[in-house]
Amino acid sequence: MSILEVITLLAGVAMFLFGMSLMGDGLTKVSGSKLEPILFRLSGTPLRALLLGTGVTAVIQSSAATSVMAVGFVNSGMMSVRQSVYVILGAILGTSITGWVLCLSYIEGTGALSSILSTTTLTAVVAVAGIILHKYCKSTQKKHVGDILMGFAILMLGMHSMSGAVRGLGEQPWFIGMMTSMKNPLLGILVGALFTGVLQSASAAVGILQALSVTGALRFEAMLPLLMGVNIGASLPVMLSAIGANVRGRRAAWVYLVESVLGVLGGAALFYVANAIFRFPFLSTVMNPFSTAGLNSLFRLVNLLLIAPLADVVETVVNRIVPEKEAPVEKKPELQLEERFLIHPPLALEQCRVVMKEMAGYTQQAVGLAISQLSAYDEERYHEVLRLEELVDVYEDRLGTYLLQLNGQKLNPRQSSEVAKFLHTLSDFERISDHARNLAESSNELHEKQLVLSPATSHELSVLTRAIRDILKLASDAFEKEDLSMASYVEPLEESIDVLCDEIRMRQVARLGHGQGNILQNFIFNDLITNLERISDHCSNIALAVLRLEDGEFDTHDYQEKLLAGDETFEQRFLEYRRKYSLV
Repeated sequence: MSILEVITLLAGVAMFLFGMSLMGDGLTKVSGSKLEPILFRLSGTPLRALLLGTGVTAVIQSSAATSVMAVGFVNSGMMSVRQSVYVILGAILGTSITGWVLCLSYIEGTGALSSILSTTTLTAVVAVAGIILHKYCKSTQKKHVGDILMGFAILMLGMHSMSGAVRGLGEQPWFIGMMTSMKNPLLGILVGALFTGVLQSASAAVGILQALSVTGALRFEAMLPLLMGVNIGASLPVMLSAIGANVRGRRAAWVYLVESVLGVLGGAALFYVANAIFRFPFLSTVMNPFSTAGLNSLFRLVNLLLIAPLADVVETVVNRIVPEKEAPVEKKPELQLEERFLIHPPLALEQCRVVMKEMAGYTQQAVGLAISQLSAYDEERYHEVLRLEELVDVYEDRLGTYLLQLNGQKLNPRQSSEVAKFLHTLSDFERISDHARNLAESSNELHEKQLVLSPATSHELSVLTRAIRDILKLASDAFEKEDLSMASYVEPLEESIDVLCDEIRMRQVARLGHGQGNILQNFIFNDLITNLERISDHCSNIALAVLRLEDGEFDTHDYQEKLLAGDETFEQRFLEYRRKYSLV
């Protein structure tokens, strides 16, 4: 092999890797950066996780990239280790699609029509179309399509260069001897694993094996161990991605290696035991790019079928490899915001959405417990409200910092709108938890000073607290589900609560005028009403954020003025709530 052929081979490998990267990035961008959230949201069942892992990998052309996403999800608590087992299995199968794409570079023919439709002509046409779209189209989406086409063309040129550079190796005795030595399964697996580990891409390794297969020196008995090794070597970039991750994240990274090793051991055992019994005649079959792609897909499918029923085993193994250090001394919030997601805004936003839902749940829980204190005081429940309020403070601090970091990234208008919505509603949920604490402290004061509310004030509080529970649930559900219709019901309920609070205060003043109750009791009662009214106000802010930011705006004051100016639907709902929460 001459120096020129070596340089041509290296240039082909470089073009191949660059083309694959360019095409994968373009495909991801054309998808609207929605693949990552889809992978997270729809991986709830084993079958969905398998299909999504396969589909996402087929699009982004990298099982490592899909698996690294899964590691990030598990590390942040958004996905369980069990779910990642199936997602990564799907990714291992999905990466074999690239081999079939590469087969296009080996479709040739003779004759005028065949030459026009040849791979060389197709590559040239695709390259020209790609550069036109990239350079002369104003649409960002079309530019990304141009990137995909140029990536495909460069990938095809790289494959063509590699194939041309190694074609003469089939006549070299040293190369034939080296390929023959790969019949030893252990050696073939080791070489395939090391080779892929260096390239850090299973697709690239398979592509180079396809290029080498045109020499005619690679037979089935040598190709199978090499492909098995490729499967194991592809786990290296996933393992590297877990550096600095928590226990869950490291376990998810080990899932790829454990599944690959178990798949190779199981597949090799089945094949070589069967071969010892039946003596397969196809072991000496000379491989070509098409049969290499087929064998790679078949082996990975067998790998999936063998490992999918053993998810429990895989999870147990990775739990043993990466054990828990020690049980936490105190109960801490289960949230981890992945900094590695900051460069992937869709993932970061999805993570924030999940954590915000947890925060909203804790806020609702705190308010519910605090309201329960008003009718039946309980010391343990009082301290639980205080704990929940502190927990929500932690969520607000960490989420606020993370969202500000995310806001510094390059975001599209929709993503900027989402960040603004989260930042605005974050403080509202935190303030609601503060008011829940105030309610609990007021009930504690009533208990310690042995003050008892009159039947009339207790009745008025029960009506008001029922409305508060309803508006908090309505606002929280509207936020979590991004339901505009549900959010539109919050503002009329908030207005009816304001009127209700004014009525209760007037009744309390009248009772004091008739000598009912005492000053201290009145102060505490006013504090209760004020805190409940403030909770309603913050619920209104949350709903308005959902409604207005849907249009990319945040002028809540202007929106409220329009609603109060005589909107018929608003007025109808307001009257319905007034009847529902009547003091009479």
